[in-house]
Amino acid sequence: MGLDQYAQSRNSNGENFEICDWRKHNALQGWMENLWTLKTGKPAKDLNCQELELTAEDLKSLREVVESGNLPETQGFFYGHDTSQDDWRKEKDLDFIKAALKAVGNEEKVFYSCWW
Repeated sequence: MGLDQYAQSRNSNGENFEICDWRKHNALQGWMENLWTLKTGKPAKDLNCQELELTAEDLKSLREVVESGNLPETQGFFYGHDTSQDDWRKEKDLDFIKAALKAVGNEEKVFYSCWW
């Protein structure tokens, strides 16, 4: 058991394409939970098993936070320990953002979802 996270794009035909997945990346989860609450007004816990649409603006904001090393460590029973500063994790996050921005540029929608 634990936190599983996914990002996918969806084209105008409704077809989904996986962009990235993570396991127990609690810092990314915390950032997404904050965004979820800002966009929906709902508590962070309600993001579980839901889709959060990410705009180009959201992705650019995330890129700034990842590049600066300031993703927020987030506590949760299933979230694991903070690994956001691991070089390989940072590169994976930046690769995700690059691919997601490309998808948005191709007029696809990008979604983040999680399950714990």
